[in-house]
Amino acid sequence: MKKYLVINGVNLNMLGIREPGIYGNSTLEDLENNIRRKARELGVEVDFFQSNIEGEICTQIQQALNIFDGIIINPGAFTHYSYAIRDALASVKLPAVEVHISNIHKREEFRHTSVTAPECTGQICGLGFKGYELALEFLAGEEKC
Repeated sequence: MKKYLVINGVNLNMLGIREPGIYGNSTLEDLENNIRRKARELGVEVDFFQSNIEGEICTQIQQALNIFDGIIINPGAFTHYSYAIRDALASVKLPAVEVHISNIHKREEFRHTSVTAPECTGQICGLGFKGYELALEFLAGEEKC
């Protein structure tokens, strides 16, 4: 059975509390439950990791090699400046999809650039929690772009 790692970065543990006008009222636990439900539908396994610490995210990416078939990652604000996370994604060469709950291109200018997306197969943003489900469908289907 294929297995995927879902990584949520900085401040995503505050979903449901932080800026509900942008991120909604649902929690990280709600998000993980949605993804688990989608994984069951697709017949795949998922595991989850969330951290506010850049190095811990890098370690999880590195440890994913030879364990997971792909990664879904929302680095949070690390998206815009973490060359360490970018390099970790490049080093493992696992299929990865970068996901953002909000449309980063409709927000502040500094959010328009992702240093991590070039090491991912694709990026989904602005579709709320549904973006994670679409990323999982894509990875599980092994579609190529």
